[in-house]
Amino acid sequence: MRYRVIAAAIAALALGVVVATTASASTKSHTLVVWLQVDAKTGWPKVVANATAAFKKANPGWNVNVQYQTWGTHLQNFDAAIAGNNVPDVIEMGNTEMTKYMAAGAFANLTSYKGKFANSSHWLTGLTNSSTYNGKLEGVPYYAGSRLVTYRTDLFSQAGVTKPPTSLAALETDLGKVGSKVTGVPGFTPFYMAGTDWYSALSFVFDYGGSIATFSKGKWVGQLASTKSVAGLTAYKQFFLGYSPHSAATLDEANPAPYTVYGANPGRAAAIFGPGWYSCCTGNYKNVTGQFLMPSHVPGQHMTSWLGGSDLGVPKQGHQQAQARSWISFFTNSANEKALQKVGNVPNATNLFDNSLNDQAAKKSWFVPTAKHWVDVESGNVIRHMLANILTGTPVKQAAQQADASMNNLLNQP
Repeated sequence: MRYRVIAAAIAALALGVVVATTASASTKSHTLVVWLQVDAKTGWPKVVANATAAFKKANPGWNVNVQYQTWGTHLQNFDAAIAGNNVPDVIEMGNTEMTKYMAAGAFANLTSYKGKFANSSHWLTGLTNSSTYNGKLEGVPYYAGSRLVTYRTDLFSQAGVTKPPTSLAALETDLGKVGSKVTGVPGFTPFYMAGTDWYSALSFVFDYGGSIATFSKGKWVGQLASTKSVAGLTAYKQFFLGYSPHSAATLDEANPAPYTVYGANPGRAAAIFGPGWYSCCTGNYKNVTGQFLMPSHVPGQHMTSWLGGSDLGVPKQGHQQAQARSWISFFTNSANEKALQKVGNVPNATNLFDNSLNDQAAKKSWFVPTAKHWVDVESGNVIRHMLANILTGTPVKQAAQQADASMNNLLNQP
């Protein structure tokens, strides 16, 4: 989604980052620079403060400069910092973003230090895999986010539904009952989903035994058009067209955010599917909001859900790697991970789980291919375009074949 018309603006931004970082170079020898996403600033500032205090106590004379980034610009800022040889000492990366930079040699090898980080033998597999490249650990798992169904208990009860469904078919039956009971609410839908929300859609794919792509004989091969993946995509299409607004077929999960539809006055959705922390943003319906695991098409099981999350890397260009590892070790210790858990995140290690719904969902999760160019698939909106096509009339198999062809070209670039 980068266009030539904004190239100059990006260049100017890059220059600004380099200049700003260079200006502080004279004090950097005793200041650790940490880049975190703004989520930490607004969601768990005490965790950041606790880690910094512990680090400063263990490293006398050192200060920590935490600089908050946004998801929309942090990669171009990091690219500019690498080009200017003025990288942060620690950087947070989304788990799908790590592979590109590990493959490019941007991060230090942390393999020999793994035992220095708390609970490392119990780290979530999905986060560990996203922090590993060619057998080398180049990141430290930070936190994860699993996906749950957030729903209006009052509307379900009014429809005679008093227990969470235990199969996809049962959920569809329940949603039909809810939809028939709610009247007089313009734009109401039993289950709001954004059509191109690939995190949700691919959970259906994995639920039917499908996958995104596999690595075979030295190259990546798209699998969205496989028999099992097509079965999952077909189930997603049927579910969406049956219970979500058709006007949302080409929308993403951010515009609007599902919880804004759910929490509107009056609420325009009885249920939504997304990160567990959605329960914090339910507006006037907080007291009548519940959650359950997204049920599988196999009765008695729940869907394999997307495991999003973040990792922490130590840029190889950095000159304060020992201190960077020290700060990360405090930031991801057991106490801080439990604090992250209390605000709705999934901790980075299974031994910290408390059997909450969030943690149960995280035990059965899927992740994207750990391919060098996966980020190009994401930025190229390959899967989003496929979903929009499927929901607006293109046959499922045809749309999936087109997506596979695009992925094969992108993933197998030099």
